[in-house]
Amino acid sequence: MNIKSYQPRKLSIPVTEIEQASFCRLDDNLRSKTLEEEFKSGVKWQKVPTRYLKLSPEEIDSEVKRMKSIIGSKLYILGHHYQREEVIKFADTTGDSFKLSLEASKEKNAEFIVFCGVHFMAETADILTSVNQKVILPNMAAGCSMADMAPSEDVQDAWDFVSSITNSYIPITYMNSTAAIKSLCGENGGLVCTSSNADKAFAKHIQKGSKIFFFPDQHLGRNTALSLGINLDEIKVWNPFKLNGGLSNQEIKEAKVLVWQGHCSVHTRFTLDQVEAAKNDRKAKVIVHPECTNEVVKSSDFTGSTEYIIDVVSNSNPGSVWGIGTEINLVKRLAAENPDKDIFCLDPIVCPCATMYRIHPAYLLWVLDGIAAGLVINQVEVDFETRVNSKIALDRMLQL
Repeated sequence: MNIKSYQPRKLSIPVTEIEQASFCRLDDNLRSKTLEEEFKSGVKWQKVPTRYLKLSPEEIDSEVKRMKSIIGSKLYILGHHYQREEVIKFADTTGDSFKLSLEASKEKNAEFIVFCGVHFMAETADILTSVNQKVILPNMAAGCSMADMAPSEDVQDAWDFVSSITNSYIPITYMNSTAAIKSLCGENGGLVCTSSNADKAFAKHIQKGSKIFFFPDQHLGRNTALSLGINLDEIKVWNPFKLNGGLSNQEIKEAKVLVWQGHCSVHTRFTLDQVEAAKNDRKAKVIVHPECTNEVVKSSDFTGSTEYIIDVVSNSNPGSVWGIGTEINLVKRLAAENPDKDIFCLDPIVCPCATMYRIHPAYLLWVLDGIAAGLVINQVEVDFETRVNSKIALDRMLQL
């Protein structure tokens, strides 16, 4: 291989990142408006037939229930924890992205898998389900700001360049990435990880003396590497907007971990000041997601995946106080399910995940109407080669 250099991509901010502030508010009223009203925020969502724009939440609610009863057991709806309440209540099962994909793979009789999440999640579900099942994403504009920060072509170019300098790196990608990146990892001895098993994925290869190139979340990558005893100066950030990632050949050779310069728009909102205010002013225990910055993680009492956060808070003592650093819909749901505890979001400005927010109930109704009429709207399909190699990377994760 003779790769002379990695050429930086054009500086751009994903639309999903720009829209993150569109639905932030000072109160905690997250009730959905009509789709027409939500479009007025200037969001760039998938177009739908006109009749769905003016439907009230009550009308949509009634129609979704009716469509579910008509379609019956052929339908299986997956609801990610970050979904708004008006969507999550229709889910047949809830969970994080990988758990939902696994659950879908067990539902062999369900012909239609409607994934109320974002695009990379629907791709993973398509990879794990059988070929006769159809995975549907209600709104094809529901991407992920983090995944959008790592275009597959740029990751491939970066991997080729690093591999031309040294063959000591193993590619590991977070679940929050495109199927093409998962496929790259499968082809090159790497694997996929979640926030709950990233430490095992890293440790397995570090113990063998391998270096790690991690995509696409720099914070999860950095936090995981530091937790395993790797020094901060041995972790280098690959900047896709700079020539050769902004790194010299020597830096690439000497680093133990390279992390792609991506982040989660939700979890990077949490700050050290918020953590300290929760501890000092409200005497709260603080629990955050590992996609938060390292200073927030270090100052918190607990750090872990979405499922970990749910488990710790739900099983805590009555009367306990919790400041949580993760998506607001999940925090509000935890508070409602644990009325014997004081549960609040660290960020006083309420900002739902903008990409999850794109799954408006009207979009769910639209795709269900299609199924009932014999039309498959918004099917997500991964090509055969990508599917095979991605499955290899996912299987390696399961072997952990």
